[in-house]
Amino acid sequence: MTEAQHQSALIKWSQLPQIRARYPELKLLHHIPNGGRRDPIEAKHLKAQGVKPGVPDLCLPVARGNFHGLYIEMKTETGRPSDDQKWWIKELNDQKYKAVICHGWEEAKKCLTDYLS
Repeated sequence: MTEAQHQSALIKWSQLPQIRARYPELKLLHHIPNGGRRDPIEAKHLKAQGVKPGVPDLCLPVARGNFHGLYIEMKTETGRPSDDQKWWIKELNDQKYKAVICHGWEEAKKCLTDYLS
């Protein structure tokens, strides 16, 4: 599976009625469309609007324990984070967010359920 397919599988799982009944906060889970290939003009406009490389793929703006919210950087089972992605994970954790890299949608699912439990 590609990274996009893993992320789509996670979102599909999070929208199942029985999952939403158990974890209603998942209604706030959203994708941050910061990546992808863009033509130079669009890239320039997006950069001017605040797009930054390495921002994690998913955000759950729900506080739990000592954390303000959860950020997830999705990867395939063998994917590796970029230096920008590692920087964001560290900085978000320093700001009291839980920020993680998940390899595959099932790892991300476990991360979400552990965080919300």
